[in-house]
Formats: sequence, C-alpha cells, structure tokens
Amino acid sequence: MYELSIYQWGLAFFAAFLVGVSKSGVKGISTLIVTILAIVFGGKASTGLLVPMLIVGDMLAVTYYNRHTQWTYIIRLLPWMIVGVLIGVLVGKDMPEMIFRQVIAVIILLTVIMMFWWDRRPKKNVPNQWWFAGIMGLGAGFATMIGNLAGVFSNIFFLAMRLPKNQFIGTASWLICIINLFKLPFHIFIWKTITFTSLTINLKLITGLFLGFYVGTRFIKIIKEQQFRKMILMLTAIGAVLILLKN
Repeated sequence: MYELSIYQWGLAFFAAFLVGVSKSGVKGISTLIVTILAIVFGGKASTGLLVPMLIVGDMLAVTYYNRHTQWTYIIRLLPWMIVGVLIGVLVGKDMPEMIFRQVIAVIILLTVIMMFWWDRRPKKNVPNQWWFAGIMGLGAGFATMIGNLAGVFSNIFFLAMRLPKNQFIGTASWLICIINLFKLPFHIFIWKTITFTSLTINLKLITGLFLGFYVGTRFIKIIKEQQFRKMILMLTAIGAVLILLKN
C-alpha cells in the first residue's frame, strides 16, 4: 500500500501543500485534499495519514490567528462534534475498505453539493438556534471522523453567526485543532490507521505543508475566491467519482 510511484508521491506532496494552504485561511480545499489522499492511499488508511498533517497545520493556524478566536461559539459546537466523532468511530471501525471508500466518496459529493448550494443562495440567512448547532456539530463530527471533512458544516455554522473574516478563521482553527486532537487516540488504538509507517510518510510530506501555509498566508488577500472555489468544487467532484470507480 505504501510502495508509491513518483506520480503518487507527487500527488501526496501536493495534498500536503494544500493542507498548508487551507490552514492559512483559504476555504474550500479540504474536500480536494481528502479526495487526492483517498485515491493514493485508499479510504481508511488515508484518514489516519491525514490527521497528523492536519494537527500540524492546526498548530500553525491557531498560532497565526489566535488573537481572533471567539470561544463562545466553540463551546456551542464542540460537544455536538464530539458525539458525532464517537458515532463515526463506531460506524467506521469494522467497515470494509470498499464500503468505507464509497462512504467517503458520498460524503465528498454531499459536501460539494452543500458548498455549491451555499454559494448560489441569494440570501445567507440560516437559523442560529441550539438545534442548528446540534445538527451542524453532529454532521461535522461524523464527517471529520470518517473523512476529515468537518469544514463545510462548521463553516456554515460560523457564517450563520456572522463572524468577521479573521474571527471566522481563528475560531474555526481552534475548533478543528481540538477535534483533531480528540480523534488521535481513536485512529491509533481503535482503527489503527496511524502507525510508524504512516508517520514516516507524514515526515516526508511535512515540507509541503509548511510551504503551503507560507504561500497561503501571502496570497489569501489576492486570490479570487469565487473562481478558485468553483475550480476546487469541479476537481473534487471528479475525484469523488474516481474514488467510487476505483477497484
């Protein structure tokens, strides 16, 4: 599984680069990262491979945006996300690889549809009652355990709270950092998707992550986000179909 060609190493390095870019505050890339790694490493194995890189990226993000964090919103969403993660642990523990890969592909496609729907809405008004936080939190927790895809759910929640850009990034960064650390022991001891071998691969890819974060922080203000997001959504949808078709 880990005897990779130069082409596969290139894809993996590009995914690590995109992790860094996403943690710098450029939204909408996480689905493509998950898609690339699932194609290269398989469904379940890719989830454990990605978590340590996400945690490193989280540490960079919370350091860079820490002063903007709004802990009130984290407290509202975090308990629901923890429950969602625990559900994901139980559902995914003994799931066959083919079905696991298909579930990831379906989550990716649903995420793309949600992002596309959100971008196309003329009005961004959404509920901000407790049950909305519950739905978004459970969805984010389950999606992040199965496919490291909490972003779209948490993003919609924070957008509903009308957080300014830097507060949005800082608050989301801390929330995702906490939940990724919470997921760590489940990947190590229950799913066994984080191993010495996977950590060795992480070390080989870490340069790409740092490079991506540096590039992202420099270019976040000049990126034309709408065009960028459309391109990412299209590439991600194609990748999800490839995951479904992969033998």
